[in-house]
Amino acid sequence: MTNPYDIGLDQNPANYQPLTPLTFLERAAMVFPNQTAVIHGSLRRNYAALYARCRQLASVLAAAGFGRGDTVSVMLLNTPAMIEAHYGVPMSGAVLHSLNTRLDAATIAFQLDHAEAKILIVDIALLPRVRDALALAKCNPQLIIYDDAEFDGPRSGYDETEYETFIASGDADFAWKMPDDEWDAITINYTSGTTGDPKGVVYHHRGAYLLAQGNALTASMKKQAVYLWTLPMFHCNGWCFPWTISAISGTHVCLREVRAEDIWNAILEHRVSHMCGAPIVMSLVVAGKPANAKLDYEVEFFTAAAPPPEAVLAAMKDAGFNVTHLYGLTETYGPSVVNDWDPEWDLLDNVKQAALKARQGVRYLALEGLDVVDPDSMVPVPRDGATIGEVVMRGNVVMKGYFKNAPSTERAFAGGWFHSGDLGVVHPDGYVQLKDRSKDIIISGGENISSIEVEDVLHKHPAVANVAVVAMPHEKWGETPCAFIEIIDGKNASQDELRDWCRQNLAGFKVPSEFRFESIPKTSTGKIQKYALRQRIAAGGDSD
Repeated sequence: MTNPYDIGLDQNPANYQPLTPLTFLERAAMVFPNQTAVIHGSLRRNYAALYARCRQLASVLAAAGFGRGDTVSVMLLNTPAMIEAHYGVPMSGAVLHSLNTRLDAATIAFQLDHAEAKILIVDIALLPRVRDALALAKCNPQLIIYDDAEFDGPRSGYDETEYETFIASGDADFAWKMPDDEWDAITINYTSGTTGDPKGVVYHHRGAYLLAQGNALTASMKKQAVYLWTLPMFHCNGWCFPWTISAISGTHVCLREVRAEDIWNAILEHRVSHMCGAPIVMSLVVAGKPANAKLDYEVEFFTAAAPPPEAVLAAMKDAGFNVTHLYGLTETYGPSVVNDWDPEWDLLDNVKQAALKARQGVRYLALEGLDVVDPDSMVPVPRDGATIGEVVMRGNVVMKGYFKNAPSTERAFAGGWFHSGDLGVVHPDGYVQLKDRSKDIIISGGENISSIEVEDVLHKHPAVANVAVVAMPHEKWGETPCAFIEIIDGKNASQDELRDWCRQNLAGFKVPSEFRFESIPKTSTGKIQKYALRQRIAAGGDSD
């Protein structure tokens, strides 16, 4: 039967435009051109200037032939250039690839090759490691150096083009083009290193637009809010906050490094209203609070990863911060689940409040579906807070898919849901709480560490027969890797030797904090029983 509301009511340019977060900046520059958009040290840049610089970057890239399907890689700290990349790169039609600044050279090379990078913009402080990576890479991207005036370390010499020179020739009035389709890729973010299937997570313009707005609603952000960059912008594109801030015409306060003194100076000087970060950032904030620092307003702090300890939550509250727990994955543009706080819970004691804050919560407004199901039958588990199932999601803020990896994409979307690989329960009030990670990802200081990658490196040591890596609690980082080792008969290896071996082959944050020379429990078919190793750790206490 023909729907009468379809007759003569077709989609056309007057009633349909592809959604893209790039329009947030365009609007902010038009409505609030003199509003401060970026603060970085002594630098102050308003929205008119930010928009002009982003168009300059876009025009230079477009003139160089970059467009739909081309990759522009960046390895930048939380600086103005990183904000500009989030707009200028997609304004040219290209796809932004943000590299984790803590990665080792081999992983950087792998990502550049897999993403088919044609250009790489790198912070001068990271140039030595990037040079090592390019020596390993098959691709040969053009190198652009961002020589940040706020960098106070030794400067490596370079012959390549400097970032300011690169964009200077660009057109500040460049007529950037809307994406041909809101389904077009806007960014690619990697979830793993050189082992296993490549996991290049592709975001589209529509998802970035919706998650960015979802952030503003979830965080109750007012217009002209002041956001401090304590969350790495390379991590899920800073949870889409580079676009959120323009949507509310707010101010980005950049930080090259996350240090307690710098955080407090920024909060007190700029009246920061919102921050995001891993639990370790909260520990820095409360430990580094100046004796005379007193806030006359409340700062909203959003955290993910491991649940914050009760003592840290209490200390944050005393220091003037309201902490909200989020949950999401790279595949969901960062946070897509929020522990929305019920005002009735304010009457509970600190212990009960901490238990409630440890839950991951309910779906963002921008996420259409969230459930915990039996992974085989896809039947939702009982809402009893005890029955464990897999956390699944569906909606417009789920990734487009894995780049050049159709089999993994198909598995991830089986049954019409995105399979997170995380195991959890649903409480009677509908709030989800994670119980384990079936993918054995270790979250240390907010960074994901693949246990498989660490195991692969240790397996290559000539004295190692078998190895299993699992997460162990850590007071500072939340979690760190713990390696269980079985040594080949007749050979020897010490903790120091294996630690040095890992340091030579892994990024520093991936190196296990502890090596245990113990038998590794296995099933009758030889599969390692990691749950038994976690039980051993739990019985033995935390790491120092």
